[in-house]
Amino acid sequence: MDVLYFAWVRERIGVPKERVETDAATVSALVDELRAREDRYAAAFADLSALRVAVDQELTDFDASIAGAREIAFFPPMTGG
Repeated sequence: MDVLYFAWVRERIGVPKERVETDAATVSALVDELRAREDRYAAAFADLSALRVAVDQELTDFDASIAGAREIAFFPPMTGG
């Protein structure tokens, strides 16, 4: 699946997008796998309350299933104005 990173998440990880092979069943499990990769991922995912996630362009929670997903996107909360 494709994993996309936006704003400061992209800056901490260093890439805007990557292809990830995973057996994770949920977004949270995927995050755990990513955190274990390197310090830059651990830093980006240190505080999940500061992040939002979308699975196949649908905003969802970190306990959401990613079975069959093609795209996961991580980004900070957006403010209106």
